[in-house]
Amino acid sequence: MLEHEVKIVRDPIRRARGERAMAHLLLSQIDVVEHRFDDEKVSRWLRDNWTLTLYANAVYLAVIFLGRRWMKDRKPYSLRKALTLWNTGLAVFSIMGFLRFYPDLQAGVLENGFTHSVCNNHLMLNPPHNLWALLFILSKAVEFGDTIFIVLRKTPLNFLHWYHHISVFVYCTYSVSHRDPTAEWFGTLNLFVHSVMYSYYVLKAFGVRIPRSVAQSITLLQLAQFVMGLTVLGTVYRVKTLGGPCKSHDSVLWYGVLMYGSYMVLFGNFFYRRYLRPSK
Repeated sequence: MLEHEVKIVRDPIRRARGERAMAHLLLSQIDVVEHRFDDEKVSRWLRDNWTLTLYANAVYLAVIFLGRRWMKDRKPYSLRKALTLWNTGLAVFSIMGFLRFYPDLQAGVLENGFTHSVCNNHLMLNPPHNLWALLFILSKAVEFGDTIFIVLRKTPLNFLHWYHHISVFVYCTYSVSHRDPTAEWFGTLNLFVHSVMYSYYVLKAFGVRIPRSVAQSITLLQLAQFVMGLTVLGTVYRVKTLGGPCKSHDSVLWYGVLMYGSYMVLFGNFFYRRYLRPSK
């Protein structure tokens, strides 16, 4: 009896040690890939061909609107299992990306100040950040799949949804390919919000009943992201106006102001209509 009890105790311990060893091995392999990644050719190609995102957006829009016409007289697909896997994958990626970017960004702010982190940080020149920045760009294209699920399940598709996807894809590709100092901030903020948002979608796909206040809080979190983005861009504008050193590109500045400003209006209107407007 005693031997059986000891075996029961030891097996979980061995299993836990094995899981830790596997996790350590996986992390070490990721670290090797990060430091071996040389993105000079990739960055140069992206800088020369970032306009391909415009063509990709055109294809995306054609697919979703033709898809809606094709689904018009058809029954909606359930796709619950596929949607659960989809959201889980994006949630895991967003969490991993955020955990990779945030510590270095925080250290840079604490060491050199917020203004330096906005205008003159060099994180985008480090191999680990280069790899995750490239993956971040690719994830913006992958997220087009969110809309495919909407089309096939015949759930409401509004202007805010697809406008957000196409504008973010262009902006992220342009700013990252030009290694703009602000890209680190925008990527970290976006990955944090998506970590929360896609985790919420995973729970919903599993059929978990979530209070309405959670969805409301996520929209507020998105609005806070846009406020922070405008704060970053406002700092860039102030430094440039005063003639201080700032390596951020003017094109990134003005495109970002236009994009984040439109998001503030559209998401604010969405929040009002969804949560504040009195029901008829």
